[in-house]
Amino acid sequence: MEIKKVGVLGCGLMGSGIAQVAASAGFVTVVKEVSPEFLEKGFKGVEKSLAKFTEKGTITAKQQKETRDRLSGTTSVQDLADCDIVIEAIVENLDEKRRTFGELDSICKPETIFASNTSSISITEMMTATSAARQQRFIGLHFFNPVPLMKLVEVVRTILTDESVYEIAVDFGKRLGKVPVRAGDKSGFIVNRLLVPYLLDAIRALEEGVGSIVDIDNAMKLGCGYPMGPFTLGDFVGLDTTYYIAEIMFNEFREKRFAPPPLLKRMVLAGLYGRKSGRGFYDYSNDSKNPTPMNLV
Repeated sequence: MEIKKVGVLGCGLMGSGIAQVAASAGFVTVVKEVSPEFLEKGFKGVEKSLAKFTEKGTITAKQQKETRDRLSGTTSVQDLADCDIVIEAIVENLDEKRRTFGELDSICKPETIFASNTSSISITEMMTATSAARQQRFIGLHFFNPVPLMKLVEVVRTILTDESVYEIAVDFGKRLGKVPVRAGDKSGFIVNRLLVPYLLDAIRALEEGVGSIVDIDNAMKLGCGYPMGPFTLGDFVGLDTTYYIAEIMFNEFREKRFAPPPLLKRMVLAGLYGRKSGRGFYDYSNDSKNPTPMNLV
């Protein structure tokens, strides 16, 4: 089969980004949200992003208009029935994802491929909410934020994923302009499996007095050539997100390296999520471009 029409569930930060790259790549794309207000907010973000690409000369004004014309929104799941692939980018809640995929399974055509953009939840657990035939056409497509700029997509297969479906998904990633990497359905896949323990180790080092927030960040930037240190990165990703992923990975593997440190738990409970809340390991409230380190230990 050839993918021609793309459905996206969710028009938040990730969903709108996925929809944008799909439409930019020439696919007719329909985005489903729970309300017109959420659709409007998501599409405003897409239009702003496309305008920036046009201003920089990355795309032409004609391409900007054509991309927007290929995008449509809906609040009815029925409008996804004829899509060739449906990519889920809703809240990271297993029960809600299973309910959504179960509903889609009874609506979409038998050939439709189901994909989840989850960063950590088992694809297999979601897959079991659908029919036996659909389970062979179920994959993970984990994009990275911001989707229009980040080149990577993790293409995740389960033990039941049909080989031809998997290859179609890998090719689809390439057609979106991404670099697809192949991953098995293990919590964290490739990137978070390696990244999360690194972030957690940095927090443990801070707790143990190995160095300050600034010194640990600078050590990893200047010593290892990383574009940003672990605390700056954690604040960017979201400390609540990091904590949530770590909990899922620890529950699956039961290894200490995946266990959230006490400091991370306290910060999340206190609402210190990083950039999105204004404070995390750094305080961004006065000057977001030059944040000051928090006094946490």
